[in-house]
Amino acid sequence: VQLQASGGGLVQAGGSLRLSCVASGRTFNSYAMGWIRQAPGKEREFVAAISQGGGWSTHYEDSVEGRFTLSRDNAKSAIYLQMNSLKPEDTAVYYCAASVFLHHIVELSLTTDDYWGQGTQVTVSS
Repeated sequence: VQLQASGGGLVQAGGSLRLSCVASGRTFNSYAMGWIRQAPGKEREFVAAISQGGGWSTHYEDSVEGRFTLSRDNAKSAIYLQMNSLKPEDTAVYYCAASVFLHHIVELSLTTDDYWGQGTQVTVSS
């Protein structure tokens, strides 16, 4: 699985951005998907994840709950992260991730059997 993230950019505090991640391959439906971010000088941080199969469940890091919304479109092999009310502390490189195990993304325990993309920069100015 190859992941291509896009949609990052520079935005003022309070603004919005929509990140996209498109996956190659024919097994997209089999993977939980999500976003992880890393700010300069900081550890990686879980942002959001969505399960595979029916009845998709979503999980969010506490600081983005209520501001970010994650969705997936299996027909397009894509996920979307709508980010509203952005804050300067949201500034980071955002990486798209895929795993058969949702908890690998939520718990930041990605292994060599998981996948992540090249990242897209999000910068929020104050």
